Amino acid sequence: MGKNPEIIVIGAAIIDVLACRVGPEVFHNGSYPADSICMTTGGDALNEAILLSKMGKKVYLETVIGEDEAGMLVVHRCEKNGISLEKRQIRPGMFTSVNVVLVQKNGERSFLTDPQGAQRKLRLDNIRMPFPETAKILCFASIFVFPEIGPDDLKIIFSQAKSQGMTVCADMTKPKKGESVADFAEVLPYIDYLIPNEEEACMFTKQETAEKAALKLLCAGVRHVVIKCGDRGCLVMDETGVCQVPAVESVDCVDTTGAGDSFVAGFLYALSEGKNLRECAEYGNACGAKAVTVTGATEWLASNGQPDLWL
Repeated sequence: MGKNPEIIVIGAAIIDVLACRVGPEVFHNGSYPADSICMTTGGDALNEAILLSKMGKKVYLETVIGEDEAGMLVVHRCEKNGISLEKRQIRPGMFTSVNVVLVQKNGERSFLTDPQGAQRKLRLDNIRMPFPETAKILCFASIFVFPEIGPDDLKIIFSQAKSQGMTVCADMTKPKKGESVADFAEVLPYIDYLIPNEEEACMFTKQETAEKAALKLLCAGVRHVVIKCGDRGCLVMDETGVCQVPAVESVDCVDTTGAGDSFVAGFLYALSEGKNLRECAEYGNACGAKAVTVTGATEWLASNGQPDLWL
């Protein structure tokens, strides 16, 4: 592991191929001129780890990638940003996931994914525990991404982190098999901060609004619920109450790829700096707003520099 990490991020590390300003007519033409096509690293965990490292935090990334050209690009990007990968995380015979991202004219995007890639291969026995004593925050970057990590496995991971006095954070994607709050009844009480987007939270809780979803998650044992609501900012709820934290205004949206990951990275950074819940949410909003102004998930933040925000 990297020396004395402050934050551990668990999740996917992939390659993204982004085609920008693509409309539905791409499927009706033999050739379509995109505004730009570029290749970069992606994946929720890698995005968050890179951004946190750029912000000056010592981060350890727990993931698996293939011993292929795409995997070597991930390794190079990690080395460039001071994130170490152990040899055990690079698997011969495994293919590093490559996503094709079609970015529409309004910045929204659609993904072509490879279900056979390493993005889906992470298992409990790939995660080395106990965690380093220096780590104070653990973030599981996306519940529901990994078919082989279910509620029982998450309980083991989160309970280990809590036994070491760590703060446990988690994000999620859309439930893949209709999973519900009841299925995660023994997991949710271990989570200090759950950070889904509005659609994910509503699907998971079977509720119609972000506020109802947050209340159900809070009642299920999550200590703080933070729901990302796009251009409406985010909703935060804990035992003291609920509030809507507004988004940054007048943002020119180019590409929403990685906006949620930038929010989470900003939130974790502020949390590690001792900020309160609303301040963490405001910082997350600011980082998410910066992210959508450029193509790619992490390109908005220069290396070795704090983001030019209010913190």
